[in-house]
Amino acid sequence: MTVEPFRNQPVETFKDEAAKREMKEALRRVRAEFGRHWPLYIGGEWVDTKERLASLNPSAPREVVGTVAKAGKAEAEAALEAAWRAFATWKDWPQEDRSRLLLKAAALMKRRRRELEATLVYEIGKNWVEASAEVAEAIDFLEYYARQALKYKYPSVEVVPYPGEDNESFYIPLGAGVVIAPWNFPIAIFTGMIAGPVVVGNTVVAKPAEDTVVIAAKVFEIFHEAGFPPGVVNLLPGEGKVVGAYLVEHPRTRFINFTGSLEVGLYIQEAAAKLAPGQRWLKRVFLELGGKDAILVDETADLDAATEGILVSAYGFQGQKCSAASRLIVTEKAFEPLMERVLEGARRLSVGPAEENPDLGPVASKAQEEKILSYIELGKGEGQLVLGGKRLEGEGYFIAPTVFTEVPPKARIAQEEIFGPVLSVIRVKDFAEALEVANDTLYGLTGGVYSRKREHLERARREFHVGNLYLNRKITGALVGVQPFGGFNLSGTDTKAGGPDYLLHFLQMKTVAERF
Repeated sequence: MTVEPFRNQPVETFKDEAAKREMKEALRRVRAEFGRHWPLYIGGEWVDTKERLASLNPSAPREVVGTVAKAGKAEAEAALEAAWRAFATWKDWPQEDRSRLLLKAAALMKRRRRELEATLVYEIGKNWVEASAEVAEAIDFLEYYARQALKYKYPSVEVVPYPGEDNESFYIPLGAGVVIAPWNFPIAIFTGMIAGPVVVGNTVVAKPAEDTVVIAAKVFEIFHEAGFPPGVVNLLPGEGKVVGAYLVEHPRTRFINFTGSLEVGLYIQEAAAKLAPGQRWLKRVFLELGGKDAILVDETADLDAATEGILVSAYGFQGQKCSAASRLIVTEKAFEPLMERVLEGARRLSVGPAEENPDLGPVASKAQEEKILSYIELGKGEGQLVLGGKRLEGEGYFIAPTVFTEVPPKARIAQEEIFGPVLSVIRVKDFAEALEVANDTLYGLTGGVYSRKREHLERARREFHVGNLYLNRKITGALVGVQPFGGFNLSGTDTKAGGPDYLLHFLQMKTVAERF
């Protein structure tokens, strides 16, 4: 199989008038189908149920973007059974043929790109550029994993020759597993978490987040059109505490690929460790959890560049990224001039309905709004509120960009994941203290440093304990194949999605020795 070298999909900035017209037309078309219904997808068939899950527009929660069928335990059992039936033959497909299916899905996704972007705008409140970046990432996952999988086709492992014997080692897939995806990147992470296991011969039951079921259904339309065999991929929207828990604890679940909160991740880790009656393996668990990510700025930094990176990292997609900057750690000499710039820039940020392409759209849901506002109230007693700190007018879940200064390093708003447009600023005396404060957290996902001092950059390279460290640039927007993504400590199992080792998590090596 001959394929071109992998290249990341370009992100549309919508500065071109033609691109703007395309997006406006896509928004019109997606709005015209508001209220449409999608069934489950089990064993290659669209399967409806009596119960529904409704997806609301967070910019205008009275609007129903769409509905999907709601799965229960019976549907979860049927989906897992379909996945195991499919595995019996899918595991033996030539690797080139499996990779080709992912490339077909990527091509279909490219054709529907504007529609998918518009769906993200309405369903989860991304502005146009954030939506474009996410769809580009989903395409990248399909393209990248399709190519990476070719490394593992039989025979793929080099072993040392031994006299009188034929020795070989090769990779085989694990079986049928479960994907439980988050709402904040409901096409990119969802697609990548499915594509990785599937391309190397596993089969998957995928449960999307309840808030983003429409975009998940559209991904499965693409999988169906691409021609995936029945049962290889199965779509199972439902409540996490019902179908998610059922699948996590099921004795026939071989692996669990989860991205979400620390609380749920810890439950999955514990539940999967228990051997259920009839279970024949130790379940593999892959967790991508939260972050309390920090940007460090010292007195030698380019403060204008730092300001730009801070604002994008803290407030892009309303701060609802596990990689978002929620802590800003600044040395004493840089504090006043940097904060003057940051506050001036944050005041200029626009907030409004996502379809109008503001800097910040709504937060994801009523529950998310209530959580963020509760942390803001907490922060008023822990630091100095110098910007924002309130819900804005309008039907949607709009929260002003918020900044707290003089936040103690151990304050709750400096230690707990808020997942909103809230930045906690911590003043330190020097770079050594900045690193100490940065590392003093349960998490270890992303981090950044702005400095012109080489010694500081190299010290951070060695000592800043995060899975993804960014020097003199924003700390969000890891590119597939360029910056493999995953964190340390309680940020997860560091699977490094979009990296050269990711697919190995879903393979096991078999060794065969024949004496001649």
